[in-house]
This record gives sequence, C-alpha cells and structure tokens, in this order.
Amino acid sequence: MSRRTTAIAAALSVLALGSPLITGCTNPLETQYFNQGFEKYDAGNYQGAIDDWSKAIEINPKNANAFSDRGAAKMELGDYQGAIADYTKAIVINPQYAIAYSNRGNSKNELGDHQGAIADYNKALEIKPKNAIAYYNRGVVMGKLKDFKGAIADYTNAIEINPQYAGAYLNRGITRELVNDLQGACDDWRKAVDLGKERPAVWVKKQC
Repeated sequence: MSRRTTAIAAALSVLALGSPLITGCTNPLETQYFNQGFEKYDAGNYQGAIDDWSKAIEINPKNANAFSDRGAAKMELGDYQGAIADYTKAIVINPQYAIAYSNRGNSKNELGDHQGAIADYNKALEIKPKNAIAYYNRGVVMGKLKDFKGAIADYTNAIEINPQYAGAYLNRGITRELVNDLQGACDDWRKAVDLGKERPAVWVKKQC
C-alpha cells in the first residue's frame, strides 16, 4: 500500500461521545451506570462500558446518549453492525442527534458502505453546519471514492472551522498531490508539520 493510500485509509479515526454526564436524570441508578460507562470507555474498557450503558438503557430505553455512546464502544471493538443499530436507535429517539449521524457514517464506511456514510455525514452537517469532524470524515470517504475535488473542499471546510486541524491539512495535502498540485500539497504538509504532525516532514524534504 502506498504512502498516500495508507494515510487516507487510516484517517477516519475520530469518534465523538455524547454528553459525559447526565445531570437531569430522574433515576440516580441510570446516572450512575451512564457515568461509569464513560469512565470505562476512557480507560479503554470498552466491553465494560457497553455493559454499563446497557444497564442504563434497561432503566431508561429512551436514553439516546446511552445508545449512541454504546455504539461508539461497539465500534472500538469492531462490531460495526451493532454500532449502526445503536446509532440508529439514538437517531430514532433524537432525530437531531448530529453526533450519532456522524458516528454511524464512520461505521458504514468501515463496512464499505461509502454512499451510506456520506448520507449520514450530510445529515450531521445539515443539523450542525460547523462540524469540522463531519467535514473531515466526509472528505476521507470522498477520497476513497476518488472524488478528489470534493475531498479537498471538505478538508478546506474543516480547516475553516478549525484552523488547527492538523489532520485536515495533512490529508488535503495528500489529495492535492493526487491532482498534481504539488505546491498546494507542500504548503499543507508544512502547515501539518507546524501543527505537530511528524510524517509529512519527510515528504516535504523529499518533494518540496
């Protein structure tokens, strides 16, 4: 696998969780399980997080955050179908849940459903237009589909929202190289290096 392909394939790695605390829960036990799930997720104990969020869901089957966050833990374990089911349930409960759409898009991408992923990113951006992560992830999928113009536009939007988004500069540079814009690629790689990315420094030295 080439350097460019590796970089693009590995780029879709951002998962977002919902609110870390439930402050208005009517059931203290639901709050306890929900927050324990966060602690276990942060510690890398994804199965433990799934178990706690499942208990929170048993207490309150309308807890959209618990479904969405359980989906994120399932993704970490490679259970993409299970993650999609949880994100879908979260969306049914809360149709304006942008994070659930974005993360469901990640799961669909992992299963090769690139068009389905793009549809979910589109919906996430419709709900939350300033979502740099959704632009970034849609750009990754656009690159996989060889829509390089679309990918560059998405990375640019992500950068406009978050000018410190090193990964977006890195991937936009890779995509610009693919369309023979080496000067643009070099500019992006230099910026990515300035923001802490080490890998593009080698590319700058060899090609720029």
